[in-house]
Amino acid sequence: MDVFKESLIEDLIVLALNEDIGIGDCTTLSCVSWTATGRMHLLVKEDGILAGVEAARKIFNYCDPRTDFVEYRSDKEKVQRGDIAFEVFGSARSLLQIERFVLNVMQRMTGIANATKRYVDLLEGTKTRVLDTRKTAPGMRVLDKEAVRIGGGVNHRFGLYDMVLIKDNHIDFAGGVGKAIRKAKAFTGDMDEFILIEVEVRNFDELNEALETGLVHRIMLDNFSVADTKQAVDLIAGRCETESSGGITLDTARAYAEAGVDFISVGELTHSVKSFDLSLKFFE
Repeated sequence: MDVFKESLIEDLIVLALNEDIGIGDCTTLSCVSWTATGRMHLLVKEDGILAGVEAARKIFNYCDPRTDFVEYRSDKEKVQRGDIAFEVFGSARSLLQIERFVLNVMQRMTGIANATKRYVDLLEGTKTRVLDTRKTAPGMRVLDKEAVRIGGGVNHRFGLYDMVLIKDNHIDFAGGVGKAIRKAKAFTGDMDEFILIEVEVRNFDELNEALETGLVHRIMLDNFSVADTKQAVDLIAGRCETESSGGITLDTARAYAEAGVDFISVGELTHSVKSFDLSLKFFE
């Protein structure tokens, strides 16, 4: 993970602690001695794959470097109900103050990873890869996207700065698909090796206009039917990458993959997360 993303994780930790602890955890401070130590373990309560172990390690190490972290299950590893993912030993006050934050992160990340894996497994045998989107929880994107990667998906652009993605509103403000693409190319110039240009198209007229420019690296077929997607893929015929987007579900993803697209982007991976059942408990 690069330095920028590591710094985002540290920023998230600071924000979460400020939000949760504020001027002090009055319950822990009143009930637990500052000299008390103890152990907690992360208990898995359903079957799936695990995500967020490394994030949990970072949180404990950042919040209290004296905490001992013993890992038994790693990110991406299959787990079953009853498994222990890790143990932590250290200041009882530290463990109690960090407990909910760690669980929030791990339950969300593991939920995202398992949702992603369901799509990845469904598309097995095709060339199509599953992409995430920017539909992430504010401040959590670095961990949301890491969870997608753990689940076997592919990260799309991280933010607005690392890829040009011309969507419908950009097209309408710019005055058309061709104008938007040419303006984007003029902006990226010789940087197009690092900042790729993708354009979203809503119909075949926009698709043809995009192809005529010869300047895009990927075309996103937005809300195309499966039949129209197959026709569009044949029309593009290797001139650039293809992506399907817009309301794709587990019920329809395989059909879009078999239509020949390179990527399917699925917003629900990160915007409709079902938390995975985990608990962090004291033990003797």
